Amino acid sequence: MAELGDLTRVRMLSACDQHELSVAELCSVLQVPQSTASRHLKVLSENQWLTARREGTSRFYQVDKEALAVPARRLWKLIQQQCGEDGTLRDDETRLERVLLARQTQSQAFFASSAGQWDRLRAELFGNQFDVSGFFALLQPGSVVGDLGCGTGKTAEMLAAFAAKVVAVDASGAMIKAARQRLRQHTNIELHRATLEDLPIEDATLDVAFVNLVLHHVSDPVRALREAARVLRPGGRLILVDMQQHERNEYRQQMGHVWLGFAQAQISDWLRQAGLQLLHFVNLPPDPAAKGPALFVAAGQMPLIDPASTSAGREKFS
Repeated sequence: MAELGDLTRVRMLSACDQHELSVAELCSVLQVPQSTASRHLKVLSENQWLTARREGTSRFYQVDKEALAVPARRLWKLIQQQCGEDGTLRDDETRLERVLLARQTQSQAFFASSAGQWDRLRAELFGNQFDVSGFFALLQPGSVVGDLGCGTGKTAEMLAAFAAKVVAVDASGAMIKAARQRLRQHTNIELHRATLEDLPIEDATLDVAFVNLVLHHVSDPVRALREAARVLRPGGRLILVDMQQHERNEYRQQMGHVWLGFAQAQISDWLRQAGLQLLHFVNLPPDPAAKGPALFVAAGQMPLIDPASTSAGREKFS
């Protein structure tokens, strides 16, 4: 424990006991050159007084009391009690507050200068899908999820990391071929070529079914929604993303659209006919970079089985 006989190391431990700090920040707090700070940090780290975390090219140091041996923990507590009124340590604490304030100020300055272009910066750094992928973590562990109208399998690919099983369905042979190529490394995705009106999925199989930008291609949406309801378990949810009503009639010829978007009342009525309860209907604001019509998100839920009715049914047939 002789390594704590040096006041600089005690000051260093005191600062790192309050916050995780970099070498440069410790130099500012203790007002010592980097060579001095590095030398003392080496001694404290080798004797397990400090734990280090690498972040890029920097290292951050902290006192991990849980990792300290019991005798070391007792000694450090005793030293803190004896040095509690030391003027040098109080000055260190004042400088530590300034260092932490500078951290916050630097972060605020960055966002103040980049607020107007933050969305573009985030897209450049992380792509356009990172926030959407995060929402898939809301799925319950062990969920079986359907991607109905999967196209080339992009959504199924994102879902695969969060679901126990993904059942992906599309009516187009070309789309299924592309999806098979994209998803070849995933062992928990099942691909089927089939229409939404005749799903090759057993009753009450899925916890969640996604129908993304495909309903406007379907001649009989109510039949497709009834099929989706059939394969949902009690309490299961249907997530529907499609276009709001629009007047772009050229989409019928150019892309084979059967429906020019949908109104909320229309979707609400169709979900009711399919036996689903409408939970949400939200018109999404148009993406400034998007050329197509604005979209909406609707969520429907299968009713939960009433335990009382189930018991009554068993009594009736017993």
